[in-house]
Amino acid sequence: MRRSPTPHKPTRAELLAAQNKKVPDVIASGLRVLFCGINPGLYSGATGHHFARPGNRFWPTLHQAGFTPRLLHPSEEHELLTFGYGITNLVTRATATADELAPEELVAGQRRLKSKVKRYQPQVVAILGISAYRTAFGQKTVSLGKQPDPLASAVVWVLPNPSGLNAHYQLPDLAAHFRRLRQFIEKNEPSER
Repeated sequence: MRRSPTPHKPTRAELLAAQNKKVPDVIASGLRVLFCGINPGLYSGATGHHFARPGNRFWPTLHQAGFTPRLLHPSEEHELLTFGYGITNLVTRATATADELAPEELVAGQRRLKSKVKRYQPQVVAILGISAYRTAFGQKTVSLGKQPDPLASAVVWVLPNPSGLNAHYQLPDLAAHFRRLRQFIEKNEPSER
C-alpha cells in the first residue's frame, strides 16, 4: 500500500508570507478537464500545492466522484495529468479569502484562462465557484453544470467551490456535482479508431 506523503504544516509566519505568492499550474495539452479554482489560498501559497488546506474538499471530492482511483494528497497533484486532468486558477495570487479579490482581477483572469485554453486545448474547463464565474464571465444568471457558451474550443462547466468555507455544499453534494461532469466526459469521449 502506498503511503501518503508527510505533509508540511506551514507556520503562521509562512502563511502570512504566502500573501500574493503564486502556485504553478498543473497543465498539459489535450486534457480532458482543466479544473479552474478562483485563486490559491495562503495555505496553497505556502506549500506550493493547489487546494492544500486540510479543510478543502477538492481532493476527497475528486476521489468520491471517480476522477481518481484513490485519494490524492495535494503534493501528488501532478498525478492528475496521468488521468487527463489539470489545475489552474482565475487569479494567480494567493489571498486569505477570495473576498479579497477585486472584480477586475476575476475579469482579467478570465482573459488569461481563455489564452490558456487556446494554447492547451482541454476538452472541458471546470470553473470551481458560481459567483466567481458570474463575475469573471459577466453572466447575471448562471446554473451549475454545462454552460451554453464555450471558452475558445472548450466546454465550460460550473461546479460548486470545494472550499471548506462553502457551507452550502457538503462532501456528498460536491461529489454528486463533480460526478455529473465525469459522466458527461465519459459519454462524450472521442471513440478510439
